[in-house]
Amino acid sequence: MGHIKEPHGVDFIIQSRTLTKAEEQAISEYIKNYKLKKPRVKNEKRAPKNSLKPA
Repeated sequence: MGHIKEPHGVDFIIQSRTLTKAEEQAISEYIKNYKLKKPRVKNEKRAPKNSLKPA
């Protein structure tokens, strides 16, 4: 992703609105369900690429 340069005289200001309690709850439930359904990834240690020692 690159940096967007503002044209001279233009400000890119984004104002977000506050979420309602129902929207916060819906987002929270969605994230909770997503995490439950997502398969777990094991953290396996890999050998370094240059792990072979020269003879």
